[in-house]
Amino acid sequence: MPPEQIPGNRLTLLESGREYFPALLAALDSACRDIHLESYIYANDAIGQAVSAALCRAALRGVRVHVTVDGFGGRNFPADFLPQLLAAGVQAMLYRPEFARFRLRRHRLRRLHRKLAVIDGRIAFIGGINIVDDDNAPPEMRPRYDYAVQVEGPLVARMHQNMRRMWEIVAWANFKRRYRLLDTQPATPPQVGDQSAAFVIRDNIRHRADILNAYLDAIRSARREILIANAYFLPGVRFGRALYAAARRGVRVRILLQGKSDHPLLRYATQTLYRSALAAGIEIFEYEKSFLHAKVAVIDGTWATVGSSNIDPFSLLLAKEANLVVADRRFAEQLQARVEQALASGARRMRAGEFERQPWPSRLLRWASYGLVRLAANLVLPTDRTDD
Repeated sequence: MPPEQIPGNRLTLLESGREYFPALLAALDSACRDIHLESYIYANDAIGQAVSAALCRAALRGVRVHVTVDGFGGRNFPADFLPQLLAAGVQAMLYRPEFARFRLRRHRLRRLHRKLAVIDGRIAFIGGINIVDDDNAPPEMRPRYDYAVQVEGPLVARMHQNMRRMWEIVAWANFKRRYRLLDTQPATPPQVGDQSAAFVIRDNIRHRADILNAYLDAIRSARREILIANAYFLPGVRFGRALYAAARRGVRVRILLQGKSDHPLLRYATQTLYRSALAAGIEIFEYEKSFLHAKVAVIDGTWATVGSSNIDPFSLLLAKEANLVVADRRFAEQLQARVEQALASGARRMRAGEFERQPWPSRLLRWASYGLVRLAANLVLPTDRTDD
């Protein structure tokens, strides 16, 4: 069943931190009732310090502030920021902090990969952007290229409710007691625009395949074109078959992937898929201008998604993720124009035979990487996974 589209919203597309963080900081400084913020990474850099200062200012003026950071992605958060935040009255927690004692066990790899914020139940942010400066990367990878969306309207209530519930779950896991937010659930915000969108999550209970199924439904109904920009791309069988079937029926399929990666093993594994994809008529590009971290897609100029979920087994079948799925031509066309600009200014198109001409050690490295990633996925993913 397609995700429920909620009408009456105003959606603002934000490209990378240069557009996202000024909007987020302004919203934090305008808060008068409550703030919920979730992030996978919370870096001790100029952005992390600016966001923390805004959260402290809000708490000191009486705003209830709740921050949840992943225990692996934000493993330095307790030393870098927790004392400062707690002293100001911010309530902050780690999701699964026991990851420091790493063993290859499924529950420890179920990370909080979402990037969300809701302020006063009236304005929300969703996307792939962590609390980290775009330039907090090696010089050749700066700046990060990513997207988020500012949401205003009735959809905010659903996002707010979900984040409140997440806070209660993490609080129970950390303190081993039932924890309920004492304030009452605010009313649904009024309609402020004419855009429809759905808030789609992936968890390990009732929504294990919701993001995957949203992609599959849209790909299977595509008639003209599919444009995907995704940082970590290693699709399962059903996703791959859906893309191949779309290409066979004449849909133009373009995929923008990383040309500069912080996880070379996964990038090498992904490159083993290029030969068959190119042979099927799928166009593949690598973004070489800087570090691609986006997780977005546009289909037929009417359907779009922006969120935290990569198209790999760990995001689609293990981590907690959140995507916005938008049924609005104006938004889809705006996002497509931005990705087209990235294709034109910073991407290189992959050509058939390019990797076959490489020396055999390079080819062997890629196949070995693919085998290792698939082995790791098979060891830790649920036995009833839905994409194999």
